[in-house]
Amino acid sequence: MFSSTKIKSVDFYRKIPRDLTEASLSGAGLSIIAALAMMFLFGMELSNYLTVTTSTAVIVDRSTDGDFLRIDFNISFPSLSCEFASVDVSDVLGTNRLNITKTIRKFSIDKDLRPTGSEFHSVPALHFIKHGEEVDEGSVDSSITLTAANFDSYTHQYPILAVNFYAPWCYWSKRLKPSWEKAAKMIKERYDPELDGRILLGKVDCTVEIELCKRNHIQAYPSIRIFRKGSDVRDDHGHHDHESYYGDRDTESLVKTMEGLVAPIPVEGSQKLALEDKHNNTAGAAKRPAPLTGGCRIEGYVRVKKVPGNLIISARSGAHSFDTTEMNMSHVISHLSFGRKISPQVLSDVKRMIPYLGGSHDRLNGRSFINHRELGANVTIEHYLQIVKTEVMMRKKFGEISLLEEYEYTAHSSLSHSVYIPATKFHIELSPMQVVVSENPRSFSHFITNVCAIVGGVFTVAGILDSILHNTIRMMKKVELGKNF
Repeated sequence: MFSSTKIKSVDFYRKIPRDLTEASLSGAGLSIIAALAMMFLFGMELSNYLTVTTSTAVIVDRSTDGDFLRIDFNISFPSLSCEFASVDVSDVLGTNRLNITKTIRKFSIDKDLRPTGSEFHSVPALHFIKHGEEVDEGSVDSSITLTAANFDSYTHQYPILAVNFYAPWCYWSKRLKPSWEKAAKMIKERYDPELDGRILLGKVDCTVEIELCKRNHIQAYPSIRIFRKGSDVRDDHGHHDHESYYGDRDTESLVKTMEGLVAPIPVEGSQKLALEDKHNNTAGAAKRPAPLTGGCRIEGYVRVKKVPGNLIISARSGAHSFDTTEMNMSHVISHLSFGRKISPQVLSDVKRMIPYLGGSHDRLNGRSFINHRELGANVTIEHYLQIVKTEVMMRKKFGEISLLEEYEYTAHSSLSHSVYIPATKFHIELSPMQVVVSENPRSFSHFITNVCAIVGGVFTVAGILDSILHNTIRMMKKVELGKNF
């Protein structure tokens, strides 16, 4: 058994009897300062321990989210009708997908980007439209020529007014003309405008009646519209709710369609009856409600391969012609992002942990690209996007690691003149590298070690300062007393 005397001999902290020690004001002051310094440094160390630090590395992309990239967007076009707006994607591997509709929604909007109704349902991919074999040999026109001066009166006079908005230079308008005039002649013979008065076929030359065609939002030729008497006439020009006809353009199909419109209306048909029968006679893909305004908001998403490619939004139709000089692809990007959507709460938590994260994943959001015509016609607006994947490694409870992935991008936009139909193009290029941001939590042992170092270091430094100060004061007192050293 060790005696208490032997145990005491290994004491590192030998005690001096209290009656052999002397307290001083300088020592008390330094003790207070040392205590405050310890508390301050301890607080700083605790804050540093609780703060999550990160490290950033750039490595070759090791994506775990498959071979496809999701692109979410919400873009408004004040001057592009939903009737012909098409979303296309292509890439360097030869993939071409035209007029994507499954994951896309369209809403007609006015010039102030406000929606004017419910979702606009596009016509399914247009089938091959049948045209008549008639040849235009300069026969007498049977349809009525409509102008801005007489258009409103005719729309109020006849329960059904079918109008062919055309352009003389348009190939498809030229193919439609013989069938349209022959159909107009047959309808006139069967339903005399003077005696029957239920239907009339007319035509508008959009190269002459420019304002009339703009008023009816005609953006492609030929556009066949079906107006019904008694529809909405609240605005200044008495616009009617109307439908667009997308069916076959041979004489037989046109006549059959017109007869189907007239059949429910008696000879003494009323305005009310024409309205009541409106929805009963517009079923099928041949006729759809025409856009009430000339703009369109396109929202949704597409999936593309992770290779350089393009997202293109433009006017497209296999049986219409477009006047490129009148097309304006100005747009406002409300949202454009890549990859899986991150909930606002998760993004908020991550940005709080890593403040610089998320600064470039919505770089184009809220940006407007408007062509005020000072640049001329045939202007295509192009955006060049370089995308980099960022992967965040976050620590959770029990040592688990969750992955948060987002795509950030840089964007450069330009305007270019083209001989083709103007479009809005997003050129997409993905970087083969990715940024990895890792969380580096501080260990508790490191925290304790630093706390001990703070306490011991401040205590030792304060002791040295106190010794120096105490000896200096003693020497000064001896000098005052005239004592020799």
